[in-house]
Amino acid sequence: MHAEIIFYTHPMSRGRIVRWLLEEIGQPYRTEVLEYGTSMKSPEYLAINPMGKVPAIRHGDTVVTEAAAICAYLADAFPQAGLAPPPTSPLRGPYYRWMFFCAGPVEAAVTNRALGVTVPDDKQRMVGYGTLATALDALETAVAGDAYVAGDRFTAADIYVGSHLAWGMMFGTIEKRPAFERYVERVTRRPAAARAAQIDDELAAALQKHEGG
Repeated sequence: MHAEIIFYTHPMSRGRIVRWLLEEIGQPYRTEVLEYGTSMKSPEYLAINPMGKVPAIRHGDTVVTEAAAICAYLADAFPQAGLAPPPTSPLRGPYYRWMFFCAGPVEAAVTNRALGVTVPDDKQRMVGYGTLATALDALETAVAGDAYVAGDRFTAADIYVGSHLAWGMMFGTIEKRPAFERYVERVTRRPAAARAAQIDDELAAALQKHEGG
């Protein structure tokens, strides 16, 4: 028997990325919905993630936090889903590269801009992204054309990169470049993406109704 997957999340969080991946792998999982400021900071959950943030998973005795790490872990744990190039494939390079480029430099650049943080020109080499424009220009090279970020096959990296671009363009933190829009439309048309979005949208609506009394 496969070890149980427990998924800790909130429907309006980066957990939506992991939900999509879980729907892609097609394995049963149990969802634990946590709330900001309360159950996310409980002693029980802090034993899972001392940061008190979601998402996180427990797969048997293995705990993984951070959305990109969870995506990479699950893609390898369930190779039958075909969401990661084989370890010996040359496509493993771009697969890792763009997933973690989006998780690192791109997210940092987008967050700093949203917070109004401007890096002085003479300090740009001190930050991993240089400038937001530089980071987005680099990412555009990965999603241009009709392929995916790791060749001509959809992978977990596309779930991660596509989710970030979709979220950023929706909320105006990432500019709507045509290459980004075409890529997001291409990767989010998958049935698993629609199922995941519906599950989290329904959970969000239920939480909002509960909070509203």
